[in-house]
Amino acid sequence: MDNYIVSARKYRPSTFRSVVGQKSLTTTLKNAIQTNKLAHAYLFCGPRGVGKTSCARIFAKTINCLNLTAEGDACNECESCKAFNEQRSYNIHELDAASNNSVDDIRSLIDQVRIPPAIGKYKVFIIDEVHMLSAAAFNAFLKTLEEPPHHALFILATTEKHKVLPTILSRCQIYDFSRISIADMVEHLEYVASCENIIAEPEALNVIAQKADGGMRDALSIFDQVASFSGGNISYQSVIDNLNVLDYEYYFRLTEAILTGNVRAAILTLNDILGKGFDGQNIITGLASHFRDLLVCRDEATLILFEVGASIRERYKEMAKRCSDTLLYKAIELANACDLNYRTSRNKRLLLELTLIQLCQLTAKGPEDDKKKGLIETLPNQEGQPVTAPTPVTVTKNPTSQPQVITTTMPVDAPVKAPEVPSASPAKKSFSARPTMGISLKEIGQKKEEVKSEANQPQTETVLSTPFDEENLLRFWKEFIDSTGEKVYLKNTMINCEPVLQENFHFEVAVHNPGQQNELTVNSIDILSFLRARLHNTKIQMRVRIVETNEKHLAYTSTERYEHLLNQNPALARLKDEFNLILD
Repeated sequence: MDNYIVSARKYRPSTFRSVVGQKSLTTTLKNAIQTNKLAHAYLFCGPRGVGKTSCARIFAKTINCLNLTAEGDACNECESCKAFNEQRSYNIHELDAASNNSVDDIRSLIDQVRIPPAIGKYKVFIIDEVHMLSAAAFNAFLKTLEEPPHHALFILATTEKHKVLPTILSRCQIYDFSRISIADMVEHLEYVASCENIIAEPEALNVIAQKADGGMRDALSIFDQVASFSGGNISYQSVIDNLNVLDYEYYFRLTEAILTGNVRAAILTLNDILGKGFDGQNIITGLASHFRDLLVCRDEATLILFEVGASIRERYKEMAKRCSDTLLYKAIELANACDLNYRTSRNKRLLLELTLIQLCQLTAKGPEDDKKKGLIETLPNQEGQPVTAPTPVTVTKNPTSQPQVITTTMPVDAPVKAPEVPSASPAKKSFSARPTMGISLKEIGQKKEEVKSEANQPQTETVLSTPFDEENLLRFWKEFIDSTGEKVYLKNTMINCEPVLQENFHFEVAVHNPGQQNELTVNSIDILSFLRARLHNTKIQMRVRIVETNEKHLAYTSTERYEHLLNQNPALARLKDEFNLILD
């Protein structure tokens, strides 16, 4: 029985052409060999399983080949290539720095560097996981790395370039290996499956490639695992069962429940997923990625960012047409917030369910608030005549010293209910005759008519014009101040700016700055409603005037200072004349 060789070793690249996903780097290396412009030290860095060590071996084999092909590859027929293929070449030395990281190991390597190659041109030293060398070993290696013999060439490989000393980096040509794309991995897996006579669905290979996270070695290891599980017939279902991967179907079911606002269906789907043993955080991160994929599928320009099989791609495109960009933005934001709070949450399942409830509410349509902010145009009074609805509070700017008049939202002839008799003790609650925002005066009138018909006791509304004096005005002004509650700025403004009664039931308030003026303007309806009810007069109007204070004219020049002092003491003029003083 032949010994089994895993696919990661059996299908390891042996030429630059067979290296997957690193075309730019392999082209650079081939051109350097063909033009005979080789550096003495190279550093290959990148994630695991992307071909760093394989490229180092191919590079070492190719530069020692005695008969290169026209494409710049090794011939595999000369003595040097045969020795390399049979693993008996003395020109290529590999050192695992993870287990040989001491100064003695580096000194032994340096001793081998001095010996020229028996066959070929170069002696190549491949040091894998070079970041594991100790600081002393790095320092012992510096001089040799900087000025090696002409026949020596070093190739360093590492997954963590940031741990390599800067003095080492400066002596090497650095090649950054990138993660292998899903499309390239799927293509290579299809080639391996055809060589091994294994039937594999494209969607199944796509899931394997996503699980490998950019590493070809990991993808081949997963491929062997799933092939053993499925008996040579790799299907999508066998892959998600063997790898414990959450099926796309669950994400589509959750999205359908969210689009229809079906909270119960979303929670039941979550229960099915948790029942299969999936971790909650993996569920929510997968759902966030699902929403991201839907967002990508909404535009042909970004569709290239979506790497899945053809059949699933079409399903994503159909689902994406039903989702708006705003919905997907909010969904990704909610899923990401749940992911951030998952570790600290004590009731993790409740957090997931609450997130799904919030997602379902994104598509819930509430009643339209057509009557928000404002009142409609007319309100019938008790005689049946329409009364023009009030307009917002306005302040007329007047450049002169005339008072600035506020037009309040309550007209003079607007009917009001007969006021209640004020109690002896001042009320502590704020008094407001304004209707609730979002309800029009017409609706209020309709509701009043309904109340009348139900109670059979019609409420009479009258226009009152009871005379009052300034003393009563001040008394109820202070009573309103006590009822303002937490409106500290309004309270201070009303305390410092008292009203002055004028003709025709008008009163004036002199304020000191525009901020106080704005505070009285905003609260004018509450103030007037309170005063009209307490004073039994619906014709009360309020004016607000900013007091114009005279600016102090400061004396800046000597003449101005002299005139200022002269006004205070006229004897200074006689003193100036007697001593013949001159102003500078």
